[in-house]
Amino acid sequence: MSEPTEGAQAELIDAIRRNAGLTVASGVILVIAGLLAILSPFVAGLSITIMVGVLLAVSGIGQCFLAFRAGAFGRALVLFAAGLLMAIAGFYMMSQPVSGLAALTLVLMAFLIATGILEIIVAFQLKPADGWGIELFNGVVTLVLGILLWRQFPLSGAWAIGILFGIKMVFSGWAFIFVGRGVKKLASEAGPA
Repeated sequence: MSEPTEGAQAELIDAIRRNAGLTVASGVILVIAGLLAILSPFVAGLSITIMVGVLLAVSGIGQCFLAFRAGAFGRALVLFAAGLLMAIAGFYMMSQPVSGLAALTLVLMAFLIATGILEIIVAFQLKPADGWGIELFNGVVTLVLGILLWRQFPLSGAWAIGILFGIKMVFSGWAFIFVGRGVKKLASEAGPA
């Protein structure tokens, strides 16, 4: 191996070691947040709804401001209209979080199904590295949660978002912990930095 390649490999191993600890810490935080959401699903569902409302409102206001600066009643009329709709939806979700849960349930359902499929694909891309199996399990659980939510809609109601999102966070957290530990182990076996 040439010197530049060895130097690049040493830098990569250093970066892996530093970020592996952060990955494990992020996983622990996700597990704790997920357990809290599972213990209080209605509060978690309302909190998620309000947060989405805030994000939509702020994004919509920003988009309206951008459209106004670009000439809202000319070329940017569509941009302004989209921003206005986004802001209205955000303010509605903040003011009516319980009724906003139904819309979020549909969004969460689509998110879980799509994320589950993508995580399964990522798991097979990670194979045979340590942690690929837990990532595969994470993807399968995520996909199953999305399908269960779809099958129970609209009865899933207010509890579904909090519980399912909590379960998703717990499994994602464990996946982060296992992958972070596996990467840390791989980096230490590769030799000192």
